[in-house]
Amino acid sequence: MKKKIVTIALAAMTMTAILTVGLGNSEVDATNVRDVLPAGGVALALGEGLDISEIYIEQTQAAALSQSIVQNTSSNGFIDAGVEEVLKMEVDVSNNETVLAEMPASDIVSAAAVSAASTLNTVNASAAADSLAMSIQIGAERSVEMREVMDSTVVETVSQEDKDLDPENFSDLVIAQVTNYVNVRDIPSEEGEIVGKLYDDSVGNFIEEENGWYKITSGRCTGYVKAEYCVTGEAAIELAREVGTRVATVNTTTLKVRTEPSTESSVLGLVPIEEDLSVLEELDGWVKVSIEEGEGYVSAEFVNLRTDFVVAESRAEEEARLERERQEREAAQAAARAAQAAANRNTTSSGGSHSTYTVPTITGDNSMGVSVAQYACQFVGNPYVYGGSSLTNGTDCSGFVMSVYAAFGVSLPHSSTADRSRGYAVEGGVANAQPGDIICYSGHVGIYIGNGQIVHASNERTGIIISNVSYRSVLAVRRIF
Repeated sequence: MKKKIVTIALAAMTMTAILTVGLGNSEVDATNVRDVLPAGGVALALGEGLDISEIYIEQTQAAALSQSIVQNTSSNGFIDAGVEEVLKMEVDVSNNETVLAEMPASDIVSAAAVSAASTLNTVNASAAADSLAMSIQIGAERSVEMREVMDSTVVETVSQEDKDLDPENFSDLVIAQVTNYVNVRDIPSEEGEIVGKLYDDSVGNFIEEENGWYKITSGRCTGYVKAEYCVTGEAAIELAREVGTRVATVNTTTLKVRTEPSTESSVLGLVPIEEDLSVLEELDGWVKVSIEEGEGYVSAEFVNLRTDFVVAESRAEEEARLERERQEREAAQAAARAAQAAANRNTTSSGGSHSTYTVPTITGDNSMGVSVAQYACQFVGNPYVYGGSSLTNGTDCSGFVMSVYAAFGVSLPHSSTADRSRGYAVEGGVANAQPGDIICYSGHVGIYIGNGQIVHASNERTGIIISNVSYRSVLAVRRIF
């Protein structure tokens, strides 16, 4: 983990100036102020061989120093108010950002003197300013070149180039690289209690490193993971782009997806509000996305962009998820058996398909899932209608999945995005899919029927069809039964 060092110029005075002018004859423990170096002081310190990486200050130190100066100089009537004002002006490290002293030394002296004179209205303030100016000159003469640097930008530890390379602070992520998962423990030891699991390619936020362990926060889980099973820093920047999913969420009622990044181009398809789309490319004012009709462009004004990562699962969350999935699975199976029994008693098809398509033979270990797949296939050839949910007169992709499962007593949302969280995830994805599983894509959804195929309401041109499951990139595989 790259440590952020905050380099700061409190004012254009030397350490000597702080001791002689700011504190008069008071004795001060040098260790309390050794990291407090302003512009001239930095130059002096460098001249004496101090490494620039060691010159930094925390906000609490600055506040303590300011208070110390005020307390120790009140009896002398020196430039206490002026120094305090300069401290307040220069110190702002609450976000651990580099603070740049861009004011020339002469301007800082003037500001200190004016502030002191207006507050104290004494001759001593002017004398203190003169003494301060002399100290600055001494520090500057020790290192003219450093003075020129300090008057402009001091030392910027987080460069603009670094920010451009890592605009979302991916370097602060901790990404698991394991076969399955790495345990998150309450202390940095294998003897610690397991508080959660960070699965492969899952992400946490770095807090600190301790004896070969990373302390992270991820989801609702905070604890330690072994560093050897994770990457962070520069390695995380590259990996985050691979394991993260760039998503565009539609924020308008119905969004037009166009064939080119222009309002003059033809409409490729329509996407409803709150639908999540996989981002392929981000352009100036436009976002390239993938929908069922193909790759197209949407106005950046009408989508909210983000990067999604899989996070850790706490023990409580895992136990609750497993119990919820068990209950949902049993309820779905009971509803499916009841629906199948009712269908067997009724010789009329529950959907009344208009298609003459012959349903293929579908087999699998999950009998309920096989029944769902067989039922869905009888509607192949029927029309696609955006926003529809009729298996015979027209439906869109999520309406098709919703209506098929409704025939088995299972209630699903009319949203391909929401379908990704229903049922439970199939480990191994498509490789372990069974008939009846829901296959989720960017802005689309279908039902797996086995042999590497899905049945789905594709688009207005093709209607309900059977396609290869990998004709597009699969985002999730969910199982209901």
